[in-house]
Amino acid sequence: MTVDSTRGRAPSIRDVARLAGVSHQTVSRVLNDHPSIRETTKARVQQVMEDLQYRPNRAARALVKGRSRTIGVLSASSSQYGPASSIAAIQDAARAAGFYVNTANLTSIDRGGIEAAVDHLMSQAVEGIVVIAPQVRVSETLAQLSLDVPFVTLQSTGRDDEHALSVDQIAGARMATRHLIDLGHRDIYHLAGPQDWIEAEARMRGFLAEMSAMDVPTTAPILGDWTAEFGYYAGRELLRVRDFTAIFSSNDQMALGLMHAIREAGLDIPRDVSIVGFDDIPEAAHFFPPLTTVRQDFPELGRRCISLLLGDLGEGGDAYAGAIVPALIVRNSSGPPSF
Repeated sequence: MTVDSTRGRAPSIRDVARLAGVSHQTVSRVLNDHPSIRETTKARVQQVMEDLQYRPNRAARALVKGRSRTIGVLSASSSQYGPASSIAAIQDAARAAGFYVNTANLTSIDRGGIEAAVDHLMSQAVEGIVVIAPQVRVSETLAQLSLDVPFVTLQSTGRDDEHALSVDQIAGARMATRHLIDLGHRDIYHLAGPQDWIEAEARMRGFLAEMSAMDVPTTAPILGDWTAEFGYYAGRELLRVRDFTAIFSSNDQMALGLMHAIREAGLDIPRDVSIVGFDDIPEAAHFFPPLTTVRQDFPELGRRCISLLLGDLGEGGDAYAGAIVPALIVRNSSGPPSF
C-alpha cells in the first residue's frame, strides 16, 4: 500500500499502521503519547501520519481516554472587536495547551437562546467553558444555570464573582478621562456604549468617578450603540451647541464617527475638539489624526482564561488575583484646549 492509494478518501488509523509497518494499537499508543513506544517507532509513525495528512478522530479518542480536551466558548457578540479578539486569544492559548475550542454564538440573549447554546457546548463534551457575553442579562441567566463543568466569564470589575476574569474597564476609563483633564479640558462629554453591556457600564462609571474625583462638573453620558454611524450622528447633534472641548468615546468605532462629524464641520482635531477612544483597534493608529485610546491586552486575557480553566481541570493552571490593567496610548487626537 502506498500514500497514493489512500487518495480520494480520508486515511484511517489502519492505513497509518500498514504504511508504518506496525499494528494499529501501536499507532494508537503513539497518538496517546504512551511511554512504552520507542522513539524510532514513534518517529516513523508520525512521519507516515504527516505524509498521509492523517487527522485522528477526536470523538473516538474522547471515548477511549474519557477526555475531549475541548474548551467551549459561549459568545454573545463575536462581531465586535473586543469579543472577537478575546476569542482569538483564547483559541491560541488553548491550542498551545493542547486543547481544541468549540464556539457557540448566541443567536438571541433570552433564556431559551442561552440555554440552547450551553446545551450545544455540553453535547460536544467540553471540559470547561469561557463566557464572552458582555450583556448583563446573559450573566444573570448563567448565574441561574447549574453548569457541571468549570467556567470563566469575561466581565468588567466591580462585580463579586469567583468565576470572573476581567480587564479593568473602570481603570481604563479613568485613565482616558484623567488624560483629558490633565490637558486642561473641563467641558468633557462621554459617548457611552449600550446600556445593557457590562463594559459600557464600567467605562461610564470610570468616567463619572474620575470627573468627580477631580471636581469637574459633567453632564449625563450619551448612550450609543458601538457603531461609527452612531458616533457620526451624535457628533453632528452635539456640534449644534458645541459646549464641549473634548469627548471620551467608549470605543474606537464611535470615536471614528465623531471625528468624521467634527472634521466635516470644518473643525480641527485636537485644536478645537480632543477625542479619546477605547480598545485600540488596529486601524486606530491610522485615523486622521491617529487616535488616542485605551489598549486592552487581549493575548494576556486569553492566556489567563485558559490557565484558570486548566487549574480547575487539575492540569497545573495558575490562579490570578485582580484584573488586567489596560494602557493609555497617547496619539494626536488629544491636546490642550485652544481657549
